[in-house]
Amino acid sequence: MIRTKLVDQECELKSILALQAANLRRNLAEEEAAREGFLTAEYELDYLRRMNQSEPSVVAVDGDRIVGYALAATQAIRHGNPLLADLFRQIDPLDFRGKLLREVPYVVVGQLCIAKGYRGIGLVGQIYGHFRRSMQGRYQCAVTDVARSNVRSLKAHWKMGFRTIHSISFDGLEWEVVLWNWNDSELSDSVGS
Repeated sequence: MIRTKLVDQECELKSILALQAANLRRNLAEEEAAREGFLTAEYELDYLRRMNQSEPSVVAVDGDRIVGYALAATQAIRHGNPLLADLFRQIDPLDFRGKLLREVPYVVVGQLCIAKGYRGIGLVGQIYGHFRRSMQGRYQCAVTDVARSNVRSLKAHWKMGFRTIHSISFDGLEWEVVLWNWNDSELSDSVGS
C-alpha cells in the first residue's frame, strides 16, 4: 500500500535525489522524455536539507521505497538554486486576486516526480492532497513552473486545479507558471481529497 508523508529522515532525501537523477531530462531518451515527462532542476543534498528544514516536502512511499515526491520551496531558501531564484523573482510581481504575489503567502513546488511504473495511478493527487493539507494554513496557494514541452506534467497540474498565470523563458525553454489557489472552494472540494 502506498502512503504519503512528510519527509523526516535523511535517507528519504537521498532517495529523492536518486529518483530525481533517474528522471532528469538529460538522462532520458528524447522520446521517453516526451512521452513520460521529465525533470530539469537538479538539486544537491545540502540544498534539499535546507528546503526540508524550511518546509518539509511530501513523499509517496511503497513499502520502504520512495516512489514520488513534491518538494516545497519557501521564501527562506529562494536564493539557493538559480532556477528557483529566477522563478521566485518572476512570481513576486504577478497578480493574485488584485494583489502582488509577493504580498500573499505562497509556497513554490520546487519539483514533482513520480517513479516510472507508478504513473497514472493517482499518485499526483495523493501527493498534492497531502502537500496542501500540510501547508494550507500557512499559505494561500502553491505556485510552480512547468516546461511547455512537458505535456504530461502540464496536464497533471491542470487536472489538480493549477491554472496558468504567466509564461517565462529560462535555460532555453519556455515555461508555464501555474498557480493552485487553495482558497477556491470550487476546486478545494474536488481535488486532492
